[in-house]
Amino acid sequence: MDSLELIKKVRKIEIKTRGLSQNIFAGEYHTAFKGRGMTFSEVREYQYGDDIRDIDWNVTARQNHPYVKVYEEERELTLMLLIDVSGSRNFGAIGEEKKEMIAEIAATLAFSAIQNNDKVSVIFFSDKIEKFIPPKKGRKHILLLIRELLDFSPSSNGTNINNALEYLTRVIKKHCATFLISDFIDQSDYYKSLSIANHKHDVTGIQVYDKREAQLPNVGLMKVVDSESGVEQWINTSSSKVRQVYNKWWYERQLFMNETARRCAVDLVSVATDEDYVKALMGLFKKRAIR
Repeated sequence: MDSLELIKKVRKIEIKTRGLSQNIFAGEYHTAFKGRGMTFSEVREYQYGDDIRDIDWNVTARQNHPYVKVYEEERELTLMLLIDVSGSRNFGAIGEEKKEMIAEIAATLAFSAIQNNDKVSVIFFSDKIEKFIPPKKGRKHILLLIRELLDFSPSSNGTNINNALEYLTRVIKKHCATFLISDFIDQSDYYKSLSIANHKHDVTGIQVYDKREAQLPNVGLMKVVDSESGVEQWINTSSSKVRQVYNKWWYERQLFMNETARRCAVDLVSVATDEDYVKALMGLFKKRAIR
């Protein structure tokens, strides 16, 4: 991608996702992802209905009138984006490429975070840690992240979610809200690392997939390439047995992903590249807000 085309794409994503975050997601994000607790703000005169446990007895004694302590949410968080940059993210048969949708979702979350004065950090991973961008605030930082999301070239094409989660747990010391954004095409068992990461942080999973990955079309002989391993082969999609085996593989992989998330108490949403991710994110935020 040349620099001019990249700038145009970054700007296009900024306009779309910044608008979404300002008009739709900032409030939902704030509600769904709480701060680190409550911190003392001020004292004011006691009003009917106030909790007597909040009375500041020292001020009350000095003023000869009851005063209560007022607390406010200690809001500032770090939003951690754990982004899968393996070879399979470049696939796109229906709708846009997974890479483009991942960039838009990540940008929407990032702009929502800075609307709430939170910092944003990113870990790019394949089957190893590709890049770590430390937490910062501000529009320039988010634009840098979008640029990297669109133009980053990983050194490896494989996927290992387990390694990424272990790195997150080891390197990020403070509690943070973490979004694991991936197609979850991974052969490793990441249950233990996900459970540990979610215990230390607040992990949410977003699966971005293409519907052609979920079901083979009946189009006769078709040459397929594994974008992560580079292996090429011809398959006969006219064969109902071939399609059945493939569909079974997809079903079992989805079952494992969803069951792992459930056992780890991690919220997970799946969105196809031809679907509206706004609806998926809204549903996710509302689900968290009512808990």
